[in-house]
Amino acid sequence: MQFKHAPVAVSAVFDDPNLVSVAGLVPMLRLARSAGLDELAQSRLSVPTDKGANSGGKVMALVAGMLAGADSIDDMNLLRHGGMGRLFDRTYAPSTLGSFLREFRFGHGRQLDAVASRTLVNLASAAPLLQIRDGERVMVDVDDTIIEVHGYQKQGASFGYSGVRGLNALVATASTTTSAPVILAQRLRQGKTGSPKGAARIVADTLATLRRMDLGSSVRPLLRADSAFYGHATIGTAIKAGADVSVTVRADVSVTVRMDPAVKTAIATIPEDGWETIEYPNAIRDEVTGRWISKAEVAEVPFTAFRSRKIAERVEGRLVVRRIPDLNPKQVEQPTLFDSYRHHAFFTTTDKQTMGTVAADKTHRGHAIIEQVHADLKAGPLAHLPSGVFTANSAWLVLAVIAFNLTRAAGLIADRGGRLARATTATIRRTLISVPARLARTTRRIILHLPDAWPWQTAFDRLFTATHAPPPPPRPADHRRHQRHDRERSGQPG
Repeated sequence: MQFKHAPVAVSAVFDDPNLVSVAGLVPMLRLARSAGLDELAQSRLSVPTDKGANSGGKVMALVAGMLAGADSIDDMNLLRHGGMGRLFDRTYAPSTLGSFLREFRFGHGRQLDAVASRTLVNLASAAPLLQIRDGERVMVDVDDTIIEVHGYQKQGASFGYSGVRGLNALVATASTTTSAPVILAQRLRQGKTGSPKGAARIVADTLATLRRMDLGSSVRPLLRADSAFYGHATIGTAIKAGADVSVTVRADVSVTVRMDPAVKTAIATIPEDGWETIEYPNAIRDEVTGRWISKAEVAEVPFTAFRSRKIAERVEGRLVVRRIPDLNPKQVEQPTLFDSYRHHAFFTTTDKQTMGTVAADKTHRGHAIIEQVHADLKAGPLAHLPSGVFTANSAWLVLAVIAFNLTRAAGLIADRGGRLARATTATIRRTLISVPARLARTTRRIILHLPDAWPWQTAFDRLFTATHAPPPPPRPADHRRHQRHDRERSGQPG
């Protein structure tokens, strides 16, 4: 691509007060308001009055900045250009929003968690965030990640398990085979925090939010996690809340971590003819036999987890084991008489009749989907943790999750069944949010003049129409309650 008229000089002047670069914030903030974000934040946050005045508006401003691509406090200036002041009310200065976040304490963070979960439940009623087919499960994934930080003024920052100096973010997501993940719970922790610390609380909050989304009483969630979360607290909490589990067990004899003796004994009882070849990376399908030619095999054996605990606290299930040849065995001086394998096992409470050995292994490997969520967040608001105050960064994480879930709902509304329904946040921002527009005003009406031939015009129109639809008529009970409220305000007898 090049200039149509190369000899013509081009100049740039920032002088148009009627232009905005993120017209897609109009339907996005409408969607946030319909989900009750501003009202929930205003009623539930008890941030001190001098800094927490109009908490709902400040939360909306922070989420709007994240939707537009802000990954720091200074980036909130993105909301204060051109015609944004004519289009939106209370476009706060970055310094005001930064002061608001620094007033947060631990209790305020928990209040914001409640706002995030209730906003998600309300979004689920506006868009089918978790579409469930007959007999399908909702997959709940829990995992943590290290968010790298720089400088020595970050409270709680330290070197974690990855060897990177940062803070630890624990995230829980829910997804199905046809629905992209949404985030149900989150928690920011010190960088040196062990992965399982506080996981039981996150699992309880996640499954409670999932129940409020009203997916049906027959839907039994499946909690997937890696070996760091193989503990009675996490697994027991999930089972008590009505979920099944699929959690990795440290069973790889080639790593430095010692194998659990009970797991080692269980693997040793698997007969050689009990192993079944599975589809694995670089596997080849034999057209004659219909079998996969691969070095990966899978088998299972009944297993009781936590046998050292009281009988009531033991968990019955099955141990599914995947083995692959160890291409770098410890005996390197001479070849071994028998093949040596690396074993990777996970414990699951799912029923073998409904989920066989191969299906259970394939389902468990799908846990890697949460890594994509971590990458999505780090490519957006979590590219930086903007404050030196730990509780401010904790609130920033919750707000980033709210923005993430809003983009999931917007993609579904704009392009249900299409590419945007499962697109990343960056794609939603590029196609539906970062749309330039020129403002024109008539009597009591603002018109957004958008670019001609915008490639995603149909999706934008669908989102804009859905978020600007008139509100549904009130239910009879709501109508009576509003009448009673009006009588009380006017002093009339009830």
